[in-house]
Amino acid sequence: MLKNNGSQLFAKRRITLVIPSLYSGGAERVLSIISNYWARKGWKITLLTFFGDQPPFYHLDSRITYIPLHIAGDSFNLIAAVKNNLYRIYKLRLAITASNPDIVISFMSEANVTTLLATRGLNVPVLVSERINPEISLAKSSIWMKLRQWTYPLAERVIVQTQRALNYFPSSLQTRICAIPNPVLLPPPKSSKPKELSDKLPGQKFFIAVGRLEQQKGFDLLLQAFANLKDDFPQWQLIILGEGTLHLDLTELCHQLGLNNRVDFPGRVKNIYEFLQEADIYVMSSRFEGFPNALCEAMACGLPVISTDCPNGPREIIRDGIDGLLVPNEDVLALTAAMKLLMSDEEKRKHLATNASGITERLSIAKIMEMWEFVVKEVVE
Repeated sequence: MLKNNGSQLFAKRRITLVIPSLYSGGAERVLSIISNYWARKGWKITLLTFFGDQPPFYHLDSRITYIPLHIAGDSFNLIAAVKNNLYRIYKLRLAITASNPDIVISFMSEANVTTLLATRGLNVPVLVSERINPEISLAKSSIWMKLRQWTYPLAERVIVQTQRALNYFPSSLQTRICAIPNPVLLPPPKSSKPKELSDKLPGQKFFIAVGRLEQQKGFDLLLQAFANLKDDFPQWQLIILGEGTLHLDLTELCHQLGLNNRVDFPGRVKNIYEFLQEADIYVMSSRFEGFPNALCEAMACGLPVISTDCPNGPREIIRDGIDGLLVPNEDVLALTAAMKLLMSDEEKRKHLATNASGITERLSIAKIMEMWEFVVKEVVE
């Protein structure tokens, strides 16, 4: 049994973090930032993942104890699913017990449910964090949806990223929910142009978009909007960074729309800032989000940005008309109009870009981590 006693009142915490994987993604990016911040403070950080077949995509401080549990995998029927999930709960419980934490923090819906079940009776407080629109994150699984409804009241706190996400949950739970946005880091100094851009002709301008090549990100909508403008603005290109199951579908759509020589898919990159710092406009066409990191990073680089007003995040990030443009969700014509406005108005681009970098002050890591640490202190002490 883990015990919370007076020894936990000292400044340096023992925190165990749980997430399905450390592949590339917004939740993984934020968890790495949080982990590294606390490790630099001298806190004892243990990071547990379900997957373990790939090294972490994002840098982890050498002082972090990273333990991939190798407990992920598909289940082909209900009996196998029950058996596999019981095994995951058992293995996760052993790992959490061995880490002897003051507090456990879990990221992402299914991992949150598993963590809450694995910690029953351990007498250790658990924070769970939703990292995407909670209305949609488990919409395809009624079983996991019911498990979330049953287990989340067992958490000491539920962390969401926006007020809109908080409002999704029942009023009986809302008193234990905290809205904490993602931190935004200062971009590194501008370096050399990425080789993927070195062959671009002088005078060319380009949009940049970032995200997994999945329906959520709405890149089909973005390609349709860009195709509406390709003839009037022949000097403009579009670069979409990311990987996903829709890669072939999107390249075929480019062919159908006559965009073969106007759109590039460089894949997943680690040097995202190098691309952002060379771009002219950032555009996000998502159907839904949690709190889009890449949008914040683009603003931190001083880019004018366009985003769909999707749930959740963009409205909390962008001040429409001041440091970016918001357009109605899944509205190709509105997206086309916003893109055309900025393509044709350099002064408007400069105005938005000048204000955009203020995001690094509004959502600085110091401010966001102060919010996290207030919740940790409140729960532990």
